[in-house]
Amino acid sequence: MQQRIATAIFNYSRLLLVSIAMLAAMTLPASAASTAGEIDAKVDAALARLKAEVPGSDAVVANAKGILVFSGVIKAGFVIAGEGGEGALRIGGKTEGYYSIFSGSVGFQAGGQKRDIIMVFLDADALKDFQASDGWKIGADGTVTLIDTGASGTIDSATLKKPIVGFIVGQKGLMAGISLDGSKITKLER
Repeated sequence: MQQRIATAIFNYSRLLLVSIAMLAAMTLPASAASTAGEIDAKVDAALARLKAEVPGSDAVVANAKGILVFSGVIKAGFVIAGEGGEGALRIGGKTEGYYSIFSGSVGFQAGGQKRDIIMVFLDADALKDFQASDGWKIGADGTVTLIDTGASGTIDSATLKKPIVGFIVGQKGLMAGISLDGSKITKLER
């Protein structure tokens, strides 16, 4: 019995160390960050995927005061998980700045996934508040209403009255039942 407990503690400790190592790897130093051109290319690809996979999203993007796009955000871990990536803020089709996103969580979880996170600022004041911030936390500094398509497969027009709406697009299209609350967004110096 004591050996089983010792083995379980040892295995849990190893998994905890692996999770911590994965989180550390996700927070790479700036020298390992993508170049501006690489980020812009990924943002272009993410916006093209959004338009192709989410009917009605092009109308939402057309009404945007600004769009913050994180392409290929990686979430990975076991018990302790982290999510991180880089992206760009686009205003009028032009890149106005580069940003990183990171969040961590503890709980029963295992595995990893890659997804695009696209936040659309539909309100000019919400965009100004975001741009003026020195580090912005979703849920504390601003609320992002995630878009989900209903049974009809269309975007709910009432949702579009919110100041900031978001899309999370995975390998199989629009993802539902996910929260961005607690994610920290920081401007990158380029």
